[in-house]
Amino acid sequence: MSRGPGRSDTAGSGGLEHVELAPPPPLPAGGMRVTPLGGLGAIGRNMTVFEHRGRLLVVDCGVLFPDMEQPGVDLILPDFAPILDRLGDIDAIVLTHGHEDHIGAVPYLLAHKPDIPLVGSQFTLALVEAKLAERRIEPYTLTVREGQQERIGPFGCEFFAVNHSIPDALAVAIRTDAGLVLHTGDFKMDQLPLDRRITDLAGFARLGLEGVDLLLSDSTNAEFPGFVTSEREIGPVLDSIFAKAEGRIIVASFASHVHRVQQVLDSAHEHGRKVALVGRSMVRNMGIARDLDLLRIPGDLVVSLDAVTDLPPDQIVLMSTGSQGEPMSALGRMATGDHRHITVGTGDTVVLASSLVPGNETAVYRVINQLARGGATVIHKDVARVHVSGHAPAGELLYLLNAVRPRHLLPVHGEWRHLRAHAQLGVESGLDPERVMLCEDGDVVDLVNGRARLVGHVKSRYVYVDGLAVGDVGESLLTERRMLGDGGFIAATVVVDSVTGKVVGGPTVSAKGFSEDPKVFDPVLQLITDALDRAADEGIADPHQLQQVVRRTVGRWVNEAYRRRPMIIPTVVEV
Repeated sequence: MSRGPGRSDTAGSGGLEHVELAPPPPLPAGGMRVTPLGGLGAIGRNMTVFEHRGRLLVVDCGVLFPDMEQPGVDLILPDFAPILDRLGDIDAIVLTHGHEDHIGAVPYLLAHKPDIPLVGSQFTLALVEAKLAERRIEPYTLTVREGQQERIGPFGCEFFAVNHSIPDALAVAIRTDAGLVLHTGDFKMDQLPLDRRITDLAGFARLGLEGVDLLLSDSTNAEFPGFVTSEREIGPVLDSIFAKAEGRIIVASFASHVHRVQQVLDSAHEHGRKVALVGRSMVRNMGIARDLDLLRIPGDLVVSLDAVTDLPPDQIVLMSTGSQGEPMSALGRMATGDHRHITVGTGDTVVLASSLVPGNETAVYRVINQLARGGATVIHKDVARVHVSGHAPAGELLYLLNAVRPRHLLPVHGEWRHLRAHAQLGVESGLDPERVMLCEDGDVVDLVNGRARLVGHVKSRYVYVDGLAVGDVGESLLTERRMLGDGGFIAATVVVDSVTGKVVGGPTVSAKGFSEDPKVFDPVLQLITDALDRAADEGIADPHQLQQVVRRTVGRWVNEAYRRRPMIIPTVVEV
């Protein structure tokens, strides 16, 4: 499996620059450049830039949700830096579907240039437009559907239906003089989908006969053998849960999973319950789905949250966000007792109708335990078939490889274990290992005359969103936050003579998150004074140097006495 000249065969951590690959050379005339700026090595921030004849086409522009190692961060964006000075060259952003990890960063990119056209299916664009309306951005859009072909600058784009855990998902084939590229987006091959819209295998096979030079394909479930379970098998399981539940039923799902919400609505209608949608994004997205006739709501089945709270518990269903353990989601606030309308307790049945996004396991099981502690019965995919994945497992990925027979494979959308498993499937299907490219965000692949080659790397870091600040948080600041979270901080203040450097006041030491005993720092006070006096005797009087003396002294004492590493903030005041 090709890793490029000088590239080691190990995965780097998110956002780090890969110094072993040089910047790419100029793109050969007539060639097409493919640069993933997100989606490789993590489940999220999917974004790929295609370049041909001086023009750019962007496929997807999503966010990644932070984990425990990124405290205080709200979202993680792709790094737009490689294209910020070329925004006028972008002919369009093609969006494969409406999940946040594919559309969530669109408002941040359009903040730089609001008139970049957006191309996608009707439901996808409706979700994006609602998101952009909150920022007062009116985008230029082109609605496409499966079977449609569009010329976007020098790129000939053809769109194909794919089955996923959201309606209206599309794959896109990109034709240029350099060759034919197929980007699957997220997909699976459910043969009995609820909306009867199956993945277009015939269309993919037709592309295979034409000759696909490069396949970019979803890798999320590449480690799992076999074929996906049909969504239709979830309905009977939900029915049995509804039949047994004696109190309220709370179902948590992705706010975009229209098919799962439809199954909950159908079961609620069958068992004489009313449904309230809980969570801002759930209410917004299901309203859009209803308006586009993607969601069928019988009669007066759906009522407001205020109305449903007046009903007997055995007539209530709450359809909520928060299936990934997000602390500020509706379910997260219910679990901690912070929701202003709903308190979960004994007699309630909570159904987590989603799979775990890698990295969210700890947060999800924390919510499960909080709900169980409150007395609720919690049902999740480990104990009942209440969810099936929206991503193709190994059997379906092999099926696609055999139907398309690409000349080159670039696994996308996955952590490193997923990408590597997908690459191995490519080799097993008959591809030359040198034509299977394991890449990282920022790697540059050139397709010239049907031959793809890794030619260099552009810097592609994680861009953190913290409140209204975008990009102000870096890795060094996150390291400081982790230190504060792990060991607290110690502040040491001392007053010294500006001429001699001798201590004339203090030192005083205070702390947060270290110890509740105010006398714990008594032993270090004399150590600080002695260290500063020795520094003064050596002629050290610079305040910055004296601060480092204090830092080292306190740090050495804390390590020897407690084996801990708090943040130490020294302050030296001259008089």
